[in-house]
Amino acid sequence: MAIIQHLIVDEWGAHIGKYSERLKVTRGGKTLVQAPLLHLETLTIAGRGVSLSAETVRECTERGIPIFFVSSRGTPYASLYSSGLTGTVNTRRAQLRAIDSSLGLRLALAFSTGKINNQRNLIRYMAKYRRETDPGLFARLQQAADDILDSIIEIERISQYPEVLSGEATIEDLRGEIMGHEGSAAKKYWSAVRWVLPDLYQPPSEAAFPGRQGRSAKDPLNSALNYAYGILYGHCERCLVLAGLDPYAGFLHADRPGKPSLTLDFIEEFRQPVVDRTVIGMANKKVSFEQDEYGQLTQETRRTLAAKIHERLESTHAYEGKRHPLRAIMQMQARHLAAFLRLERSAYTPYEMSW
Repeated sequence: MAIIQHLIVDEWGAHIGKYSERLKVTRGGKTLVQAPLLHLETLTIAGRGVSLSAETVRECTERGIPIFFVSSRGTPYASLYSSGLTGTVNTRRAQLRAIDSSLGLRLALAFSTGKINNQRNLIRYMAKYRRETDPGLFARLQQAADDILDSIIEIERISQYPEVLSGEATIEDLRGEIMGHEGSAAKKYWSAVRWVLPDLYQPPSEAAFPGRQGRSAKDPLNSALNYAYGILYGHCERCLVLAGLDPYAGFLHADRPGKPSLTLDFIEEFRQPVVDRTVIGMANKKVSFEQDEYGQLTQETRRTLAAKIHERLESTHAYEGKRHPLRAIMQMQARHLAAFLRLERSAYTPYEMSW
């Protein structure tokens, strides 16, 4: 029986049941896949018409296996965890207090800087492979990376404001200014991404990339990015919960009913290392992100994307003097975040991808 760490079920009419020491996915009396519980880390239900037994829920929660629910477009809408994972009261109390102190502002600055640094590093990564083959494009990408650096400098300037240094300012005072610089960097980043895409994603092709779009996206590349971000979102939320944090009490992203603002904060430093590098790389290899007549990614495309994202999460990278899988780095970052909020660490340093 194959070892499955991340089970994704997306077929209409599929049922997930627990049999002995494994989960079995069936449809119409036919077994589709079996996943030993010993190796399973996550269960994702990615579509409508999928059912699961109460025994499946009990077994997963007892073993610490989260169950994520995402739409066919990759939009997360529910998660199931063991209730025991929410019992880390001290960490959550510290997290809730931080919004009204300089700690919350320092975290927001770190999340934003981490995201922009990784956008810049991915542009530099794409540039270095074009130094010889396309010197003109290499120069344009290098200039874009330098332009993105301006936003990092502006955010660092905010960190030196007198009211920030004195600890008087909170994130509520400066969120708009920080997000403005982040938005400026994003425009430069996605413009540069468009330059490296093959003809398939250029006008007048029907698959042309119009720039970054979220849930309303109809083009294949944005659809692929959105679906992959949905997978990454589940892993980020799991890391936060396992670190004893509340995914709904963030800092850079403002609180809204039902909005997992800390998950949205935490995911920022991992978008480029995990998703963008993977999906843009697939696009440059002329991979076609097939869509159905409703503009949604086909089942085969979703499965290919999920496999590539999980493969990327298992790839090892330098971190704190050793090499670790990206998924482990994410978990360690979540624990560092929790420790910073409990005042056990003097700073929170976002993960920076190599290039």
